Amino acid sequence: MDKIKVKAYGKVNLGLDVLRKREDGYHDLEMVMQQVKLHDDVVVSKRDDDKIIVTSSAMQLENGPGNLAYQAAKVILDKFGIKGGVNIDIAKRIPIAGGMAGGSADCAATLKAVNELFECGLTENELRDIGVKLGADVPYCIVGKTAVARGIGEILEPVDEPPFCYVVIAKPPISVSTAYIYGNIKPDEIKMRPNTEKIVEGLRKKDLSLICNNMYNVMEEVTAKKWPQIREIEKVMEDNNAIKAMMSGSGPTVFGIFSDEENAKKTVDELKEKDMVEQVYLSGFGGEDD
Repeated sequence: MDKIKVKAYGKVNLGLDVLRKREDGYHDLEMVMQQVKLHDDVVVSKRDDDKIIVTSSAMQLENGPGNLAYQAAKVILDKFGIKGGVNIDIAKRIPIAGGMAGGSADCAATLKAVNELFECGLTENELRDIGVKLGADVPYCIVGKTAVARGIGEILEPVDEPPFCYVVIAKPPISVSTAYIYGNIKPDEIKMRPNTEKIVEGLRKKDLSLICNNMYNVMEEVTAKKWPQIREIEKVMEDNNAIKAMMSGSGPTVFGIFSDEENAKKTVDELKEKDMVEQVYLSGFGGEDD
């Protein structure tokens, strides 16, 4: 085998809570991570020389050593002393710097691809151990599906997947600095938080209303205060009968959960017509069956 193609799925947060700031400067989090069908395509192929070449459909993406996919390939090639290089081609769909772990998803896909391409035999747990050194979301992106994530995001507890529903994913034409969000969030002053226990119960019971009624993202208070476009997009979703509309991660991507496809499509059309978004997709939860 000289080439392999892997789907790199994005994620949204059904719940995101910032518990405390740690002595090492990071924050302890509690999140419910949910894979969506929206994905990048990552194609990894062998080279005759020892170079790692990353190409992407996104002009703004760093394609050199700063790219997580580049780093993923290098760490495995170095680990096994492989005398060869790879081409990594990424067809981007997941919003860049949008709070959907797009870079981490591409990194995870590359780890899987290089592992298989060169028959390294690394287990999922071993890939996760490598991945966490590259980024806190990488272990989750290796596992995918639905999970409660704790610590900085690397401690994972798989939970039941949600029932079928439609998900509208919308990124406004703004850039949000994750460092700014963490620098301005004050865990001790947070008044409203997600109820992770109830979300997990809703997942187990396949009760979409119970899930949505307990979802919350504490980072949204910081992000939406500075960028009101977040709330404006949510309002369009809510006006079109979204069961829940919420920001993912540190933003600025917003997602809306719908039980009705017609309302979901209407939301996509309205967001486009009002020129409120840079990217918008009609998606869903899961990914393995598409």
